[in-house]
Amino acid sequence: MSRLPPVPPTEISEDAKPLFDFAENMMGFTPNDAQDMARNPEILSGVAAMCGAIYSPNGKVSPGLKRLIGFITSSASGCKYCQAHTAHGAHEQGVEDEKILKAWEYETSPLFTEAERSALRVAQGGAMSPSEVTDEQFADMRNYFSDDQIVEIVAVISMFGFLNRWNAIMDTTLEETPLNFVNKAGVVTR
Repeated sequence: MSRLPPVPPTEISEDAKPLFDFAENMMGFTPNDAQDMARNPEILSGVAAMCGAIYSPNGKVSPGLKRLIGFITSSASGCKYCQAHTAHGAHEQGVEDEKILKAWEYETSPLFTEAERSALRVAQGGAMSPSEVTDEQFADMRNYFSDDQIVEIVAVISMFGFLNRWNAIMDTTLEETPLNFVNKAGVVTR
């Protein structure tokens, strides 16, 4: 149960309503964390703008890989809410369920490419505070990704740094859509 009651729909400001539509269109459901953020429309607007820019369809990193990066980041951070969201999001972006289930085996599973392994290594280390990303891991990632792609990868990790802490602190209640997905697919949150 969330630590704050959700903002009732009748109390959501007119300025915030398009942000809820944006989230609904992007995710297929209204995220409960947005209802908490709606208490301060400027925060909600800023987070929505960040998410929209990072998940832009004009990005140079595949949407599925971005969701896997978010999943590893959220798992390493221990945010079950964001783990469920990113696992569901990866599925929605066409990542095979088996690959999502094997995400923590990225180093050894044949389902992952060397490029994906390098990005997921940085995601895992980048989720730690302080960061545990080594110069060697970053240099390895540069073997597979352009500087522009690396900026997107680090942006995903950083976005989840905020979202993981927000949702873990607020103890945000998981919505039915991602909950049903993780239960059906057998995704174990850490």
